[in-house]
Amino acid sequence: MPINLGIITVPHIAMVIQRYYPHIGGAEKQLQRLIPRLQARGFEVCVVTRKETGLESFVKVEGVPVYRVASPGPKVLAGALFTLSASRLLSRLRPNIIHAHEILSPTSAALLTKRFHGWPVIVKILRGGVKGDIYKLKRRLFGMRRFHILRQGVDAFVVISREIDDELAELNVPLEKRAFIPNGVDTEYFAPLPQVQKKRLRAELSIPPNTIVVVYLGRLVVEKRIDYLLRIWPDVQTEFPETLLFIVGTGSEEPRLRSIAGKDIQFTGQIEDAARYLQAADLFVLPSSTEGLSNSLLEALSSGLPVLATSVGGTRDVIQHNVNGYLIPPDDVPSLKAGLLTLLGDSTLRSRLGESGRQRILSDFSLDATANQLADLYTRFING
Repeated sequence: MPINLGIITVPHIAMVIQRYYPHIGGAEKQLQRLIPRLQARGFEVCVVTRKETGLESFVKVEGVPVYRVASPGPKVLAGALFTLSASRLLSRLRPNIIHAHEILSPTSAALLTKRFHGWPVIVKILRGGVKGDIYKLKRRLFGMRRFHILRQGVDAFVVISREIDDELAELNVPLEKRAFIPNGVDTEYFAPLPQVQKKRLRAELSIPPNTIVVVYLGRLVVEKRIDYLLRIWPDVQTEFPETLLFIVGTGSEEPRLRSIAGKDIQFTGQIEDAARYLQAADLFVLPSSTEGLSNSLLEALSSGLPVLATSVGGTRDVIQHNVNGYLIPPDDVPSLKAGLLTLLGDSTLRSRLGESGRQRILSDFSLDATANQLADLYTRFING
């Protein structure tokens, strides 16, 4: 509930998300990095999430209260239990605003709470297109009826890409309920290194001199299409023998990917400091078949890396082909190979794209810009 400090009232925002730290995914990292900036702008923030085996029901993560509610059982039952348990907890917490991340269980919990207390509900759509939030909802029993309820009950949808905005518009969500607030990146932490420091970092990572380093950073899951990258890597090395590929991250596909990887491919597993690998690299590649707005993409651009990515989701909002990045069609292995060969063979092009990509992030995709827009949105509902 709002904290009374004399005549000052600190507004309280409850973030509801399927998973949170120590689970590390794009949505979780974005929220964890945003919260301190929201606190600095005068908001009290807590997180409500699912309780996983071995984790405590309550903990403070970097000073932020994190409540974990149990939701055991099969998927449908677990979703229903999470909705009920989270709603009961939210009723006790008495926030000014409930901000749900994803339109399934987190939004259901938020709207159930709103029904009894009337608190505004803001919903962030995490991903558009195939496997996106709306796609998943449509495929469920009574999915469109459920969306009709969401459209009526949600006070504002936070959209991170034009693709998601178009999907909501097609479902008759009015413009005044759609707030375009893309993900942001810490531009000071993810920043290019001077050549002397970069050389030192590459030595620490045991990267041989004169090696061209390509890096993928993210979850190792099917839709990222990392197997396509591994498939063409022998051909890439035939053209450019002094290349090294880092696969940074972990996920369900990791065992299979390791089994099919050739030489000069290094898997790092889960790491805390991803910036080191981006700052040490010469090229970032993201061959996904679908994306929301990739945090790894933004981090790579912010680090001054030239980016080769598929033209999907929010990537198209950030990158203009051959201006501040290099775009290829999704699920197109020949184009992935051709793009890699083009960029590896042209250091001038890599340098130009890297510099332009960094400027794009500085102008439109900083974490501070995202925090400012969210703070404005919260304030509008609190004052309204």
